[in-house]
Amino acid sequence: MQNQERTEKKIILVGNPNVGKSVVFNTLTGSYTTVSNYPGTSVEVSRGHCQVAGEDYLVLDTPGMYSMLPITEEERVARRILLEESPHVVLHVIDARNLERMLPMTLQLIEAGLPVLLLINIMDEAERVGMKIDIPLLQEKLQIPVVGGAIGRGKRGLSELREAIANYRASKATFAYAKDLEKDIQKISSLMPGRYILDKRSLTLMLLQRDEEIAQRVRDTEGGHYAAVEDAVNDIIFTRRVDLHLRISLERKRICKGLLDGVVTQQEGAQATFADRLSNWMMNPWTGIPLLLLVLYLGLYQFVGGFGAGTLVDFLEGTLFEEYLNPWVIGLCEQYIPWYWLNELLVGEYGLFTLGVRYAVAIILPIVGTFFVAFAMIEDSGYFPRLAMLVDRVFKMIGLNGRAVIPMVLGFGCDTMATVVTRTLETTRERVIATLLLALAIPCSAQMGVILGLLSGVPGALLVWMACMVGVFLLVGLLAAQVMPGERPMFYMEIPPLRLPQPQNVMIKTLTRMQWYFMEIFPLFMIASVLLWAGKLTGALQWLVEMFNPVMRLLGLPHEASAAFIFGFFRRDFGAAGLYDLQTEGLLNPVQLTVAAVTLTLFVPCVAQFLVMQKERGWRTSLMIFFMVTGMAFTVGWSLNKALMLTGILS
Repeated sequence: MQNQERTEKKIILVGNPNVGKSVVFNTLTGSYTTVSNYPGTSVEVSRGHCQVAGEDYLVLDTPGMYSMLPITEEERVARRILLEESPHVVLHVIDARNLERMLPMTLQLIEAGLPVLLLINIMDEAERVGMKIDIPLLQEKLQIPVVGGAIGRGKRGLSELREAIANYRASKATFAYAKDLEKDIQKISSLMPGRYILDKRSLTLMLLQRDEEIAQRVRDTEGGHYAAVEDAVNDIIFTRRVDLHLRISLERKRICKGLLDGVVTQQEGAQATFADRLSNWMMNPWTGIPLLLLVLYLGLYQFVGGFGAGTLVDFLEGTLFEEYLNPWVIGLCEQYIPWYWLNELLVGEYGLFTLGVRYAVAIILPIVGTFFVAFAMIEDSGYFPRLAMLVDRVFKMIGLNGRAVIPMVLGFGCDTMATVVTRTLETTRERVIATLLLALAIPCSAQMGVILGLLSGVPGALLVWMACMVGVFLLVGLLAAQVMPGERPMFYMEIPPLRLPQPQNVMIKTLTRMQWYFMEIFPLFMIASVLLWAGKLTGALQWLVEMFNPVMRLLGLPHEASAAFIFGFFRRDFGAAGLYDLQTEGLLNPVQLTVAAVTLTLFVPCVAQFLVMQKERGWRTSLMIFFMVTGMAFTVGWSLNKALMLTGILS
C-alpha cells in the first residue's frame, strides 16, 4: 500500500461539510475504498483509487474544513494532509448556492500555492432557485480550472471533472489585500529564507492570525532566524491594535465579492418546491418533532428493531446457528478435543464460537447492519443537518450543540460505534459529555429491542421507562455542562439539499461501516467471551453474582437478577435477555420488571463500549464515567422502586 501511494498521483478532496464531497469521492473511487485513522490522530480519512485517462490516482477524502486556519481536530487533520501528502490536485468542492461564503477558502488554497481545482457542486439546486453562474468568467478571474456540476444527481459534470484532472496544469494567481496588510506581508515574508511546502505569503497571513501549528513549523524551519520573525509579527499585531484575524477575513470577503461581480446573476420567478417546504418543517419545533418521531419509528423501531432484531436475528441465530452451525461445531470439538477447558473456551456456555461469534454475527451484526442502512439513507437524504438545527437549542443546555445529534442518534444503533463518532465534536468538553450520556442514557438497538418487547405487555411501564431515560439524560447533561470546564463552541452547519437517497451512496457507506464493525468491534466480542470463560472456570463470575445480591435487595429485585446485571456489562442486550428469562419464569412483577429495565439500561456500558471509551478518552476519564454511571443507575433504580411502591402506579 505504501509503495503504491508513492507511485500514484494524489487527488485530495477538501471542502465544507455537506457540500457533496463524499459523493464526489464515492463516484470517483467506486467501492475500492478504505477508512482508517490518519497517522497520529483519532480522525478517520477515506482513501480510494481511480483511473483518469488511463492513469492511476490515489484519492483522499479529508474531514470537512471551513478554513486553512483550523479550529477542530478534523480541520487540523485536513490541513496536515495538505501539508504532508504532496497532492497532484487539490479538489475544492463548494456549494453553488453559497459561493460567496465558501470562495474565501478557495483563495486561501490558491494563496498557499497548492494545485487547486474548483468544483462548484449542486448546480441543479442553484439553478432551481434562479442562480446563474458564469463558470468560464470565474475560471478566468481565479486562474485555476473551474468545473460546474451536480455529481450526486445524474453525475452531471463528472466527465468535465475527469478531463480537468487529467489535463491539470499548475497556475498561480495573487490577490491584493489593503496596502497596509500588503506591507506587513512583505515585511514578514522577507524574514523567512527557509524552504516551505506552502507559499510564504500564506504562512505570513496565518502567523498574523496566531496559528500556533504554523508558528511551530516556521520555528523548526528557520531555527535562529525565527526570533526576528516572531518579533516582527508581535510588533505588527501591537501596532495595528485591531483583530487581524477579522481584518484578514473581511479583506478576503471583499476580494471574493469583486471576483463574483458579473459571475453570479439572480433570475426572477424561482418557486419554492415541496422539498423546500419539507426542509423548513423539519427545522421548525412544532412540525420537526413529530417528523423526528416518525423517522425514529420507521427507521429504528420498525426497520432496525422489527426487521433487523426480529426477522434477521430469528433466522441467523434461531435457525442457522442453533439448528445447524452450533451442533456441527460442538460435535467436532467433542470428537477431536479431549480437554474440558479448551472445549469450554471454544464451544462452552461462554465459548468463542457459541457466544462470541454467534453474538457478533447472528445477533448484533443484523441489528447493526440494518441500522447502518437506515443511518446511511437518512444521512444521504440531508436530514441530519436539519435535525441538528432542530435540537441545537436543547443540546446547548447540556453543554453540547446540534452537531452532537449524530453520535446520539448513532448510539441507538450501537453505543460503541457512537463513542468513536464523538471524536467529530469540536472540543474535549463536548466529547466527554457526549461519551457520558451515551454510556448512561442511550440504549443500543439490541438492548432497546429486548426491553421494548418486555415492557410493551405491561400498561404504563414503557412510558415510565421512557420518562426516566429522558429525565436522566437532561439532568445529567445539565449538571455535566455546569461542572465541566471549557467554553461552549459556536455552532454552524451547512444545510444541503433535501433529496432521495442514492442507492450507490447508501451501499458504499454501509459496506464501509460494516468493514469498520468487523475490524474494530468483532475482536471485542472475542475478548468478552474469554473473560466470561475465565470467570466461570475460576469461580469469579459466581462470586460477582453473589456480591450483587445485596444491591438487588435494595432495588426490590430477586437475587436471580444479579446475573442479568453482570452479563449486561459484557453485552447490554445479553443482560436484557436475562430479564426476559426471569419474566418468563414468573420471577418479576410489573414494578420489579420496570425497575430492572430502567436500572439495567442506565447500568455501566458493555465491555466493548468501555474498551472504546478507554481508547478514545483514556483510563482516568473512562473509570470516572464507569463509576458515575454505576452510581446513577442504582440511585435511580432505588428511587423509582420507592416511588412506584408508594404511588401504586403499576400495581
